[in-house]
Amino acid sequence: MSASPRCDRAFFATDAERLARRLLGQRLVRLVDGERVSGIIVETEAYLGVHDLASHAARGRRTPRNEAMYGDAGTAYVYFTYGVHHCFNLVCGERGEPAAVLVRALDVDAGESAMRRMLPEARRDSTPTRDLCRGPGRLCRVLAIDRTLNFVDMTSSDVAWIEQVRTRVLSRGRIGVSARIGVDYAKEWRMKPLRFFDRASDAVSGSRRLNS
Repeated sequence: MSASPRCDRAFFATDAERLARRLLGQRLVRLVDGERVSGIIVETEAYLGVHDLASHAARGRRTPRNEAMYGDAGTAYVYFTYGVHHCFNLVCGERGEPAAVLVRALDVDAGESAMRRMLPEARRDSTPTRDLCRGPGRLCRVLAIDRTLNFVDMTSSDVAWIEQVRTRVLSRGRIGVSARIGVDYAKEWRMKPLRFFDRASDAVSGSRRLNS
C-alpha cells in the first residue's frame, strides 16, 4: 500500500456536510511508535456550528474543551467522553465558525499488528479486523488518538494526517445517510440526516437504516 497525497487546507475549507461526504474513502494515517497505521474512512457525522443543537458549539458555546473547533480548517478536535473514550473530529469551514466532522469508523489498511497491541491482551487475537476501528472510541484507541492530538494541524503534522485516496466523492448510491448517533438531547436536530457511511463497508459502526 503506497502513500497518497496529503489533504491540504482547501480540502477541509468547506461546510461540514460536504466534508463529511468528501472524507468517505480517504485515508486517516497515524504514526504509532514510529510505525504507520491507517484506515480508510467509512463513516462520518457532520456538526454544523452554533445553530446545530447537537454540536459542542451550540448557541455559540466556547470553552477550553471545544476551543479547537474555532481554529483553522484541518485542525484536529479531540475530546474525551463518558469518561471512557476519545472521539476524533476534523474542523472545517472558516476560522472562528465552529463546524466539524466526527470520524466514526475506518476500514483497516495498514499497521494491524500495531493496532492490536493497543488492545487488552485478552482481545488482541479474538477481535475481528473489521471491528478494530468500528466506532469512534475504538478507532481512537487503536490509533493512539487522545487529547495530545487536540489542536494538531492535520495539513502539516508529522504524527497524523489525512491522505486523499479519491479525487471524487463516492457515488450517491454508495453513500448511506441517516440521523446521527447518540444525540437524542438535540431536540429537532436529533433526526437531521447528517451521518454518512459507505454502504459497501462492513466496518460501519451504527445502523444501516437509511433516512427516508
